[in-house]
Amino acid sequence: MFKILVIDDDPIVRTVLKRTLQNQGYDTSIAKNGEEGIAQAQLLHPALIICDWMMSQLDGLEVCRRIRADPELTTTFFILLTARGAAPGQEEDRVKGLDAGADEFISKPIEMNELKARVRAGLRLHQLNQDLQSQKQALETLNQDLQTQKQILEAELAEASDYVRSLLPSPLVGAVTTESLFIPSAQLGGDCFDHHWIDEDHLAIYLLDVSGHGVGSALLSVSVLNVLRSQSLPNTNFCQPSEVLKALNHAFQMTKHGDKYFTIWYGVYHRLKRQLIYANAGHPPALLLSKTSTISIQVKQLSSLDLPIGFLPDVQFEDAVLEVEENSTLYIFSDGAYEIKQSDGKIWGIDAFIDLLTEYSQKDTYKLNQVLAKILTLNAQDNLDDDLSLVKVNFG
Repeated sequence: MFKILVIDDDPIVRTVLKRTLQNQGYDTSIAKNGEEGIAQAQLLHPALIICDWMMSQLDGLEVCRRIRADPELTTTFFILLTARGAAPGQEEDRVKGLDAGADEFISKPIEMNELKARVRAGLRLHQLNQDLQSQKQALETLNQDLQTQKQILEAELAEASDYVRSLLPSPLVGAVTTESLFIPSAQLGGDCFDHHWIDEDHLAIYLLDVSGHGVGSALLSVSVLNVLRSQSLPNTNFCQPSEVLKALNHAFQMTKHGDKYFTIWYGVYHRLKRQLIYANAGHPPALLLSKTSTISIQVKQLSSLDLPIGFLPDVQFEDAVLEVEENSTLYIFSDGAYEIKQSDGKIWGIDAFIDLLTEYSQKDTYKLNQVLAKILTLNAQDNLDDDLSLVKVNFG
């Protein structure tokens, strides 16, 4: 039931209005002056107030201003009873009433059918405002919940990213040295890499990139990393890259792993023979840079046409073998290292990336962070679209 408050210093008007409104089914209260009316309004929070304009001590305009100043009464519909402003030339009085916050006017003497109609209209507007306020509060609560969930999700993604980073290998020292970069994108991705000695003569080097982004991609990349590190693929010679990729393809068919596949470059370096044997499952080509003179560098792209892991169950992967000259450098990387959107909207591309690595390799000493700094200057966005992984292996 709607609550209505009548404020009027005329007892006859108060009585008539109360009886009329109660007969219409409204919960009606009365106040005999402005101060009492304001106190009643703050206590009852009525849906609608009918207030006389001309009252002693506190007139209807001041009552209206104070009601409008109360944040708990913002949706209360306010009607001024007045004989002012009805006649031609008295429009200024109505302007004053509107400026004070009045929503409607009823002229004296009061025509009861008009009063009932204006009350019904005012209550409809009040209800609409109430509904809008409720929806606003619901949206604010939902927004707060979403912000909280967003913060929780960002914290969990950051924790997952830190976990993936903690699994990455420490740099190698000795006859073969390594340096690596792992820069996660705004979303958790599926990059992972490793290098470790299988035995005293064979060094395994690999980098994989799972399709998509998010926790699912990261989980799959970590699973593959753990399988390779623990050498838990059955009946597999881990010094033979094609066997490793075949076993991975059998174990990680995308139909059984959330429709996710991954690309991988896998190589094994034989320390004594100075040979590198490798196989590539749909991954960007590795680069082998060899200095043929003080000013010339030979660049070999170590690629293949084999499918990614998980596409088809019966894929025959092929090995390739090459000699590694002294002071050669191997680079393996994910496509996030070169698929950089520039300020002109164009993608930087792998050819430009290879040129950059070749240029830096001509210097006697440089760090991968210098390469990263150059890439970041090209990136037109605040964050990378994809994980950036880059591994550098120096064969002394």
